[in-house]
Amino acid sequence: MEGPSAPALRRDPYEVLSVSRDSSDQEIKTAYRKLALKYHPDKNVSNPEASELFKEVAYSYSVLSDPEKRRQYDTAGFEALENDGMDMEIDLSNLGTVNTMFAALFSKLGVPIKTTISASVLEEALNGTVTVRPLPLGTSVSGKVDKQCAHFFGVTINEQQAQAGIVVRAISSSHSKFKLLYFEQEATGGYGLALQEDSEKTGKVTSAGMYFLHFQVYRMDSTVNALAMAKDPDAAFFKRLEGLQPCEVSELKPGTHIFAVYGDNFFKPAGYTIEAMCARPFEDITEKLKEIESQILKKRNDLRQFETEYRKALARFQEVTNRYTQEKQAVDDLLKHRDSIHSSFTTVRTITNSGGSTSGSSKAPDDEASIGSPREDKTPDGRDKSFKKKWFNLNLSKKA
Repeated sequence: MEGPSAPALRRDPYEVLSVSRDSSDQEIKTAYRKLALKYHPDKNVSNPEASELFKEVAYSYSVLSDPEKRRQYDTAGFEALENDGMDMEIDLSNLGTVNTMFAALFSKLGVPIKTTISASVLEEALNGTVTVRPLPLGTSVSGKVDKQCAHFFGVTINEQQAQAGIVVRAISSSHSKFKLLYFEQEATGGYGLALQEDSEKTGKVTSAGMYFLHFQVYRMDSTVNALAMAKDPDAAFFKRLEGLQPCEVSELKPGTHIFAVYGDNFFKPAGYTIEAMCARPFEDITEKLKEIESQILKKRNDLRQFETEYRKALARFQEVTNRYTQEKQAVDDLLKHRDSIHSSFTTVRTITNSGGSTSGSSKAPDDEASIGSPREDKTPDGRDKSFKKKWFNLNLSKKA
């Protein structure tokens, strides 16, 4: 279950993708697609070197395709990247039955596992040999797609619809894992992968959506939070919004656009319903989405600052807690020593009897002389004890 983790000896991501440091996002994306297709494990089964190159290409793209990670790398290199190897992906076609079962088990347990798209699907799309079914705006289509296969749909929009914005969503009531894909038209006549959204569990369904609404929309990468949780459970809360990734495409031009639903289940086909709609009837919802995206982005920046404050306060708390324990012990020791000193002020002598137990006497030295004197046979009122004895020796038995 290997994926595009950071290699031990990492090369410059710009060098790996053969692009310059001032390359645009589109140039980086194009370079990645070509190299990923060239070195994809499906096309290089007997070439282990190609598999390593594929992982290196995928890792480099994960750095340069993210504006924040690209900025960090440009500033301070790999050391600035906090989450090395965070974009782990596996190729289901090369896992084998046993490893696929393990991957499925981990996925059932809630561990997010990212998978690559089959090279055969990407190659067929690039060659333009896929079957594209129409998906008119305002309609939906349901179906089942086999694992590592894709169903392609064409969404045609006019100028007014493009200006209003377009939303394409797919859901699965059977909780299937799938990917929602968007392809751009290539000069060769084929389709190149431009966007992909992995399905996420939302309520009682799994869903994925793409929103082309003329403002920046973000997608959530759940693997970031999962890895942060494993790395530092106490601070995972502060990483919950770090998985926000900006969508590379925010608007569509008039024409026909190609989308696909890719089956991402480990064993069985994925059931789905896909729909496309114009955003004009949803103007209020669109404004709410725009506002909430802005609030979430602001909250992410607030959390970054709060994390610094929290860690300082936590360190101070640990310091104060340790001091509290030390001071408490010191006070206990002082009071114990004080009690010991107090107990030294006494005239009581400790006497050890034959049984080993000790007893104390509170009599003063002047009283010791009275022990054994004739007065010991007297009662406190001065009467002779012998009278008491005689009284108890009376013969009380009845005469026959």
